[in-house]
Amino acid sequence: MAFLKMFLPGQQKGKKFRIFALAALLIGVVFFYYCFPSLKHIFQPVQQITLPPQAVNVLELHYQNAALETVLPGRINAIEQAHIRPQVSGVIVSRDFHQGADVEKGQILYRIYPAPYQAAVDQARGAWMQAKANHLRAEVQLKRYGPLHQAHAVSDQAYDNAVADEEQTRGTLLQTEGAVHAAEVNLDYSTVRSPISGRIGRMIYTPGTLVTANQADDIAIVTRLDPIYVDVNLAAEELLRFRREISEGRIKAAGENAASVRLELSDSSDYTYEGRLELSEVTVDTSTGTLVMRAVFPNPDHLLLPGMFAQAHIREGADPHALLVPENAVQRFPNGSPYVMLATKDNHVKIQPVTLGLAVGSSFVAKSGLADGDRLIVSGLVKVHPGDPITPILPEDSKKDDVAEADSEKSSVEATKKVESKPQEKEAKKEVKS
Repeated sequence: MAFLKMFLPGQQKGKKFRIFALAALLIGVVFFYYCFPSLKHIFQPVQQITLPPQAVNVLELHYQNAALETVLPGRINAIEQAHIRPQVSGVIVSRDFHQGADVEKGQILYRIYPAPYQAAVDQARGAWMQAKANHLRAEVQLKRYGPLHQAHAVSDQAYDNAVADEEQTRGTLLQTEGAVHAAEVNLDYSTVRSPISGRIGRMIYTPGTLVTANQADDIAIVTRLDPIYVDVNLAAEELLRFRREISEGRIKAAGENAASVRLELSDSSDYTYEGRLELSEVTVDTSTGTLVMRAVFPNPDHLLLPGMFAQAHIREGADPHALLVPENAVQRFPNGSPYVMLATKDNHVKIQPVTLGLAVGSSFVAKSGLADGDRLIVSGLVKVHPGDPITPILPEDSKKDDVAEADSEKSSVEATKKVESKPQEKEAKKEVKS
């Protein structure tokens, strides 16, 4: 502290004193510099740290033969489904089916109490018989009056009355015949039958339940499961492309104006049977620009059920000059357009916009933006930026490194075993000598 006080304004006596103080300070700095080498870094300029180039995995793109197919999401629907409701009112007296079983067209499902409808049939038949007798009497009387009227034996008034009675009784007879038919139909409706062949669902109404004619609730549902529909949404431009490729023979056809379709189930398994896509839709949804297409699949095992989701794969042939871009190498701009990162010839990062086409497995077909021989960065994308220097690692190099690492591990393990076996050999020799 005394030394520092000499530099205060009140302590400085003159010019010689200041020169002496500065010389002493310089001598002290030199003394510390040579006597304490560990402090030399204080007087050295700070050097900028340069990081080595980031190592990234790259994939060299080459033309290859790729099988192209379009994947369309869809929902499975029944080809026929009957929602059965009672057409007459009454109490259910019996159920004549097993839940979840297959039923045939016309098979009896329920029986509704038939006595009121049988009575209505009997009454209608009695009225019909009475009307038939009256018509027979009027018809016989008209035949009798015919010759008499020609001989002027009866008046015109009497003959006209006979003609009118015959027509009136004929109309009454037809009316009663219709009443008989209506009563018989209602009686037949008291026996509920299946309108189609298929599989019936669970029991919804039990015997003893009162049902009404044309009620809102179903009493049974019968579904035809073989074959079955898969409805998919298809863009209008894709429909035009499909039809063009079918005519050119690029898409495998399964009949006139139909494409062969493979189905992938919701558990990622492939469906056993192949179906066909019927390209017969003529109306496009103006709000979405898509239309619903129906693929028909055989379903003999009843594996596909209505309401399930699936994906339809439509094979579109093969492209012998396809450049496949892995999905993990694709990034997107804020506007949604895709781009990739390439390794240049001087090993720097370059950003490259691309146009992607159909998906092939976990890759996309590059329509534009890439060329044969481009080196695509497939990993370490978050660690590099455009213009950064990199150390590209090809798949072959990474395999060699893995083999070398495995060999080194193997040699180290063998050396460890040898070191551990030496003491055991020495102990064995000692035991033999003793």
